[in-house]
Amino acid sequence: MPKLILSMDGLVLKEIVLDKPRTTIGRKPSNDVQIDNLAISGQHAVITTILDDAFLEDQNSTNGTYVNGQPIKKHVLRNNDIVELGKYRLKYIVEPAAPAVHAFGYAGTGADGPVFVPPEVAPAAGRAPGAAAPEMPPPPASSPAGSGAVGVMQLLNGPNAGRELELTKSLTTLGKPGKQVAAITRRVNGYFLTHVEGEVFPRVNGRPLDAQARRLDEHDIVEMAGVKMEFFLRP
Repeated sequence: MPKLILSMDGLVLKEIVLDKPRTTIGRKPSNDVQIDNLAISGQHAVITTILDDAFLEDQNSTNGTYVNGQPIKKHVLRNNDIVELGKYRLKYIVEPAAPAVHAFGYAGTGADGPVFVPPEVAPAAGRAPGAAAPEMPPPPASSPAGSGAVGVMQLLNGPNAGRELELTKSLTTLGKPGKQVAAITRRVNGYFLTHVEGEVFPRVNGRPLDAQARRLDEHDIVEMAGVKMEFFLRP
């Protein structure tokens, strides 16, 4: 399970296990992680955790939130990332898992979360061109559609047009960390797309996504970094 190590000037102050879907950080006592310092805003930042994945978001703080020395608004946390809030540091730690490779590029679950990277966004890893894709894991017994249906994203353009990714996991992140990342969460009432990282938001049916999660309907067209994908349900 992911955790944070809070320190200041090299002195470890606290260890926080991210066992809640939402962990707030700030100066006010109501925060899950309270840092009583004037350089910290009352509600400074929040970490949203889904399984072993954590998304950090600055809450319009006065002095900003930094990760590895760079200011961020939204950021996908990776193993050993250093979150800086004034003089305080929060080190993000998670046990990495072995990755898996799909026909579209790299996909796996670990410090970077389960990631699907279309080939137009980043090169595939660990698979020779033209090699067959490994078998996808079978879908769980229950599914959002209530009839055993599993969500699928199909590439519509580029050299790999027609290839598919079955959304059998509770969380699948799409894109390239550091540039543009979105997450698809599988819930009992459907599949939901959320923008996670990057200045440019994904488009659904030609319209940019807003800050809220959007439920995907059959035949929705999702576009990221020039890659178009169609969502549909497979019985």
